[in-house]
Amino acid sequence: MAAAVADMVRSVEPGENMLISIVLWLLAGLLAVVVLVVLALMLATWRIAAKAERLVRACGKFVEIDGNRIHYVEEGEGRPIVFVHGLGAQLHHFRHSLFGRFGSGYRLIALDRPGSGYSVRARGVTGRLPEQADILRRFIEELRLERPLIVGHSLGGAIALALAAGHPTAISGIALLSPLTHLEARIRERFDLLYVPSPLLRRVLAHTVAVPLSLRYAQPTLRFIFAPQAVPADYMVAGGGWLGLRPSHYFATSTDVVAVEWDLGEIERRYRDIAIPAGILFGTDDRVIVEAVHGERCWIGSGASTSNGSKV
Repeated sequence: MAAAVADMVRSVEPGENMLISIVLWLLAGLLAVVVLVVLALMLATWRIAAKAERLVRACGKFVEIDGNRIHYVEEGEGRPIVFVHGLGAQLHHFRHSLFGRFGSGYRLIALDRPGSGYSVRARGVTGRLPEQADILRRFIEELRLERPLIVGHSLGGAIALALAAGHPTAISGIALLSPLTHLEARIRERFDLLYVPSPLLRRVLAHTVAVPLSLRYAQPTLRFIFAPQAVPADYMVAGGGWLGLRPSHYFATSTDVVAVEWDLGEIERRYRDIAIPAGILFGTDDRVIVEAVHGERCWIGSGASTSNGSKV
């Protein structure tokens, strides 16, 4: 009997060893494929980012604010106006489209918010609204601007409101262009691919899949953002659109999306206390920031005025 059992064991062992070997080879092959795919995505990300920086170069000056390296452009002399861009944008949104429309008598300044465009966000910075408002206040001080008017678009509008609520004596007024003013679930749904709470996962995505996917779906995304108008033909270069296709920009944009929920509700409760002059301009057909939610519901004190108009 013992001899028969030994014979059976010897006859089974080679088959089992072969099965284990096959499984291990399959796992090794799968791991190799995963590594190759990740490396390919990292290489594609690097190439896209390098092309973006060739096509749209830094064009302004730099100033360091509490460890944040801020890139900004300015032109003209006179009353200072500071332009604060929205989510995933950069200073060319204003420099390209608006600066040439002003006459003399104005000092026009547009900055890349920390992490956006060519501005570098300091290590440990969270992107929260009061934090960004304080960096903007320090930027105003560093450039020795005498109570400038702040123009804020979209998320930049929320930052302008945070600045007006927290540091009203630093500015003369706020002009809000389709501003983000209230928390709503639909906003997160529109940007669900950017809502990545984990900084580690956010960084991994930024250097692998996020940029190639963003390039792949750039046109439908831009059509949605600019609707009902057409996407400007020169947007990607003259309008700086290529700069959004870089890991640092994706990381900062995702950070901003996550950070909004921390503070916007509290800032909403302070709108009635804002006494400086304020104006709101909305495009009634804007699909991203809806006028009925973020315009009609926004009451910002006795100095405020609201208006509806064509999309900016």
